[in-house]
Amino acid sequence: MSRILIVEDEQHLAEGLRFNLAADGHDVHVVGDGAVALALLRAERDQFDAVVLDIMLPGKNGFDVARALRGESDFVPILMLTARARPEDVLMGFESGADDYLPKPFELAILLARVRGLVRRRQWLRGPAEALKTAPTPALPAETLEFAGHRLDLRALELHANDRAYRLTVMEAELLAYLVRHAGQVVSRKAILEDVWDLHEDTDTRAIDNFIVRLRRYLERDPARPSLIQTVRGVGYRLVLQKLPQDHL
Repeated sequence: MSRILIVEDEQHLAEGLRFNLAADGHDVHVVGDGAVALALLRAERDQFDAVVLDIMLPGKNGFDVARALRGESDFVPILMLTARARPEDVLMGFESGADDYLPKPFELAILLARVRGLVRRRQWLRGPAEALKTAPTPALPAETLEFAGHRLDLRALELHANDRAYRLTVMEAELLAYLVRHAGQVVSRKAILEDVWDLHEDTDTRAIDNFIVRLRRYLERDPARPSLIQTVRGVGYRLVLQKLPQDHL
Protein backbone atom coordinates (compact mmCIF):
# COMPACT_ATOMS: atom_id res chain seq x y z
CA MET A 1 0.00 0.00 0.00
CA SER A 2 1.36 3.41 -0.94
CA ARG A 3 1.90 5.98 1.80
CA ILE A 4 0.81 9.59 1.21
CA LEU A 5 1.55 12.68 3.30
CA ILE A 6 -1.00 15.51 3.11
CA VAL A 7 0.29 18.91 4.24
CA GLU A 8 -2.78 21.16 4.52
CA ASP A 9 -3.83 23.55 7.29
CA GLU A 10 -7.50 23.86 6.22
CA GLN A 11 -8.95 21.10 8.36
CA HIS A 12 -12.08 20.42 6.29
CA LEU A 13 -9.99 20.09 3.11
CA ALA A 14 -7.35 17.96 4.82
CA GLU A 15 -9.97 15.56 6.17
CA GLY A 16 -11.69 15.36 2.80
CA LEU A 17 -8.39 14.53 1.14
CA ARG A 18 -7.60 11.96 3.82
CA PHE A 19 -10.96 10.22 3.37
CA ASN A 20 -10.83 10.09 -0.42
CA LEU A 21 -7.18 9.08 -0.72
CA ALA A 22 -7.73 6.34 1.87
CA ALA A 23 -10.77 5.16 -0.11
CA ASP A 24 -8.52 5.06 -3.17
CA GLY A 25 -6.27 2.57 -1.42
CA HIS A 26 -3.56 4.74 0.13
CA ASP A 27 -2.23 4.90 3.68
CA VAL A 28 -2.66 8.60 4.49
CA HIS A 29 -0.97 10.81 7.09
CA VAL A 30 -1.98 14.47 7.60
CA VAL A 31 -0.09 17.43 9.11
CA GLY A 32 -1.08 21.09 9.03
CA ASP A 33 2.25 22.87 9.40
CA GLY A 34 5.13 23.21 6.93
CA ALA A 35 7.91 22.94 9.50
CA VAL A 36 6.29 19.85 11.06
CA ALA A 37 5.95 18.27 7.61
CA LEU A 38 9.61 18.91 6.83
CA ALA A 39 10.72 17.42 10.14
CA LEU A 40 8.56 14.34 9.54
CA LEU A 41 9.89 13.83 6.01
CA ARG A 42 13.44 14.11 7.29
CA ALA A 43 12.81 11.65 10.12
CA GLU A 44 11.03 9.15 7.84
CA ARG A 45 13.03 9.63 4.68
CA ASP A 46 11.94 7.39 1.79
CA GLN A 47 8.89 6.22 3.76
CA PHE A 48 6.35 8.28 1.80
CA ASP A 49 5.44 7.64 -1.83
CA ALA A 50 4.07 11.12 -2.50
CA VAL A 51 3.34 14.44 -0.76
CA VAL A 52 0.25 16.58 -1.37
CA LEU A 53 1.57 19.97 -0.34
CA ASP A 54 -0.36 23.21 0.09
CA ILE A 55 1.55 26.43 -0.55
CA MET A 56 0.04 28.69 2.12
CA LEU A 57 1.01 27.03 5.39
CA PRO A 58 2.02 28.10 8.91
CA GLY A 59 5.60 27.38 9.91
CA LYS A 60 7.06 27.14 6.42
CA ASN A 61 5.23 27.64 3.16
CA GLY A 62 5.05 24.92 0.53
CA PHE A 63 7.75 26.51 -1.63
CA ASP A 64 10.18 26.45 1.30
CA VAL A 65 9.34 22.84 2.18
CA ALA A 66 9.85 21.63 -1.40
CA ARG A 67 13.05 23.65 -1.81
CA ALA A 68 14.49 22.26 1.43
CA LEU A 69 13.73 18.66 0.43
CA ARG A 70 15.30 19.02 -2.99
CA GLY A 71 18.32 20.74 -1.45
CA GLU A 72 18.81 17.62 0.67
CA SER A 73 18.46 15.34 -2.40
CA ASP A 74 15.09 14.06 -1.23
CA PHE A 75 13.09 13.48 -4.41
CA VAL A 76 9.81 12.26 -2.96
CA PRO A 77 7.15 13.20 -5.57
CA ILE A 78 5.33 16.42 -4.67
CA LEU A 79 1.89 17.53 -5.84
CA MET A 80 1.52 21.19 -4.92
CA LEU A 81 -1.90 22.70 -4.19
CA THR A 82 -2.28 26.40 -4.75
CA ALA A 83 -5.00 29.01 -4.60
CA ARG A 84 -2.58 31.19 -6.58
CA ALA A 85 -2.77 29.81 -10.11
CA ARG A 86 -0.95 32.62 -11.93
CA PRO A 87 1.74 31.31 -14.29
CA GLU A 88 4.40 32.98 -12.13
CA ASP A 89 3.25 31.02 -9.09
CA VAL A 90 3.11 27.77 -11.04
CA LEU A 91 6.67 28.29 -12.25
CA MET A 92 7.81 29.16 -8.73
CA GLY A 93 6.35 25.86 -7.56
CA PHE A 94 8.16 23.94 -10.28
CA GLU A 95 11.37 25.83 -9.60
CA SER A 96 11.20 24.89 -5.93
CA GLY A 97 11.04 21.24 -6.95
CA ALA A 98 7.35 20.32 -7.24
CA ASP A 99 6.52 17.56 -9.72
CA ASP A 100 2.94 18.63 -10.39
CA TYR A 101 0.42 21.23 -9.25
CA LEU A 102 -3.31 21.73 -8.96
CA PRO A 103 -5.06 25.07 -8.52
CA LYS A 104 -7.85 25.28 -5.96
CA PRO A 105 -10.68 24.49 -6.32
CA PHE A 106 -9.91 21.21 -8.06
CA GLU A 107 -11.82 18.18 -9.27
CA LEU A 108 -11.35 15.25 -6.89
CA ALA A 109 -10.99 12.77 -9.76
CA ILE A 110 -8.12 14.82 -11.20
CA LEU A 111 -6.31 14.95 -7.86
CA LEU A 112 -6.64 11.20 -7.39
CA ALA A 113 -5.30 10.58 -10.90
CA ARG A 114 -2.35 12.90 -10.33
CA VAL A 115 -1.48 11.21 -7.04
CA ARG A 116 -1.66 7.77 -8.69
CA GLY A 117 0.74 8.99 -11.37
CA LEU A 118 3.24 10.24 -8.78
CA VAL A 119 2.99 6.98 -6.84
CA ARG A 120 3.65 4.95 -9.99
CA ARG A 121 6.73 7.03 -10.69
CA ARG A 122 7.99 6.38 -7.16
CA GLN A 123 7.39 2.65 -7.55
CA TRP A 124 9.22 2.53 -10.88
CA LEU A 125 12.34 3.72 -9.06
CA ARG A 126 12.00 0.88 -6.57
CA GLY A 127 11.92 -1.82 -9.24
CA PRO A 128 9.59 -3.10 -11.95
CA ALA A 129 8.26 -6.05 -9.93
CA GLU A 130 6.79 -3.82 -7.24
CA ALA A 131 5.39 -1.41 -9.81
CA LEU A 132 3.59 -4.17 -11.67
CA LYS A 133 2.13 -5.57 -8.44
CA THR A 134 0.78 -2.30 -7.09
CA ALA A 135 0.21 0.14 -9.96
CA PRO A 136 -3.45 0.43 -11.03
CA THR A 137 -2.35 0.79 -14.67
CA PRO A 138 0.64 -0.76 -16.50
CA ALA A 139 4.01 0.97 -16.18
CA LEU A 140 4.93 3.08 -19.17
CA PRO A 141 7.89 1.95 -21.28
CA ALA A 142 11.19 3.58 -20.48
CA GLU A 143 12.47 6.28 -22.81
CA THR A 144 16.16 7.08 -22.89
CA LEU A 145 17.75 9.98 -24.75
CA GLU A 146 21.48 9.92 -25.43
CA PHE A 147 23.40 13.03 -26.45
CA ALA A 148 27.00 14.27 -26.29
CA GLY A 149 28.05 11.28 -24.20
CA HIS A 150 25.25 11.85 -21.67
CA ARG A 151 22.09 9.80 -21.02
CA LEU A 152 18.68 11.01 -19.87
CA ASP A 153 16.34 8.34 -18.48
CA LEU A 154 12.89 9.91 -18.52
CA ARG A 155 11.12 7.13 -16.66
CA ALA A 156 13.56 7.12 -13.75
CA LEU A 157 14.11 10.91 -13.95
CA GLU A 158 17.87 10.35 -13.96
CA LEU A 159 20.61 12.10 -15.88
CA HIS A 160 23.97 10.36 -16.31
CA ALA A 161 26.57 12.99 -17.14
CA ASN A 162 30.30 13.39 -16.57
CA ASP A 163 30.58 10.07 -14.72
CA ARG A 164 27.84 11.01 -12.26
CA ALA A 165 24.12 10.30 -11.89
CA TYR A 166 21.71 13.12 -11.07
CA ARG A 167 18.09 12.83 -9.98
CA LEU A 168 15.95 15.38 -11.81
CA THR A 169 12.59 16.90 -11.11
CA VAL A 170 9.90 16.31 -13.74
CA MET A 171 10.28 19.87 -14.99
CA GLU A 172 14.06 19.61 -15.31
CA ALA A 173 13.73 16.33 -17.21
CA GLU A 174 11.04 17.66 -19.55
CA LEU A 175 13.01 20.81 -20.32
CA LEU A 176 16.20 18.86 -21.04
CA ALA A 177 14.30 16.35 -23.20
CA TYR A 178 12.82 19.24 -25.19
CA LEU A 179 16.26 20.73 -25.81
CA VAL A 180 17.66 17.33 -26.85
CA ARG A 181 14.79 16.71 -29.27
CA HIS A 182 15.41 20.13 -30.79
CA ALA A 183 19.21 19.91 -30.75
CA GLY A 184 20.84 22.47 -33.00
CA GLN A 185 17.70 24.60 -33.13
CA VAL A 186 17.14 27.87 -31.31
CA VAL A 187 14.22 27.45 -28.91
CA SER A 188 12.64 30.57 -27.53
CA ARG A 189 11.59 31.06 -23.92
CA LYS A 190 8.02 31.48 -25.16
CA ALA A 191 8.19 28.08 -26.90
CA ILE A 192 9.47 26.47 -23.71
CA LEU A 193 6.60 27.95 -21.70
CA GLU A 194 4.00 26.76 -24.19
CA ASP A 195 5.41 23.46 -25.44
CA VAL A 196 7.02 22.12 -22.25
CA TRP A 197 4.95 23.58 -19.44
CA ASP A 198 1.67 24.39 -21.23
CA LEU A 199 1.64 28.01 -20.02
CA HIS A 200 0.15 30.31 -22.61
CA GLU A 201 -0.08 33.60 -20.77
CA ASP A 202 2.55 36.32 -20.61
CA THR A 203 4.88 35.10 -17.90
CA ASP A 204 8.11 36.21 -16.34
CA THR A 205 10.60 33.89 -18.03
CA ARG A 206 13.37 34.24 -15.46
CA ALA A 207 12.29 30.92 -13.96
CA ILE A 208 13.37 29.24 -17.22
CA ASP A 209 16.80 30.84 -16.90
CA ASN A 210 17.10 29.37 -13.41
CA PHE A 211 16.26 25.90 -14.75
CA ILE A 212 18.93 26.31 -17.42
CA VAL A 213 21.50 27.25 -14.77
CA ARG A 214 20.74 24.01 -12.93
CA LEU A 215 20.99 21.89 -16.08
CA ARG A 216 24.32 23.47 -16.89
CA ARG A 217 25.64 22.51 -13.46
CA TYR A 218 24.86 18.89 -14.29
CA LEU A 219 26.11 18.86 -17.87
CA GLU A 220 28.86 21.39 -18.37
CA ARG A 221 32.50 20.93 -17.44
CA ASP A 222 32.60 24.68 -16.81
CA PRO A 223 29.03 25.97 -16.15
CA ALA A 224 30.26 29.58 -16.25
CA ARG A 225 31.38 29.01 -19.85
CA PRO A 226 28.76 26.64 -21.26
CA SER A 227 29.48 24.82 -24.51
CA LEU A 228 26.49 22.48 -24.63
CA ILE A 229 23.48 24.62 -23.62
CA GLN A 230 24.20 27.98 -25.15
CA THR A 231 22.32 31.24 -24.77
CA VAL A 232 21.03 32.91 -27.93
CA ARG A 233 20.81 36.52 -26.86
CA GLY A 234 17.36 38.02 -26.84
CA VAL A 235 15.72 34.78 -27.95
CA GLY A 236 16.34 31.69 -25.85
CA TYR A 237 18.63 28.66 -25.89
CA ARG A 238 20.18 26.07 -28.17
CA LEU A 239 21.57 22.65 -27.35
CA VAL A 240 24.78 22.39 -29.37
CA LEU A 241 26.16 18.93 -30.11
CA GLN A 242 28.92 20.31 -32.33
CA LYS A 243 30.96 23.40 -31.65
CA LEU A 244 29.62 26.49 -33.43
CA PRO A 245 31.58 29.56 -34.54
CA GLN A 246 31.53 32.29 -31.91
CA ASP A 247 29.70 34.74 -34.18
CA HIS A 248 26.67 32.43 -34.26
CA LEU A 249 25.96 33.09 -30.56
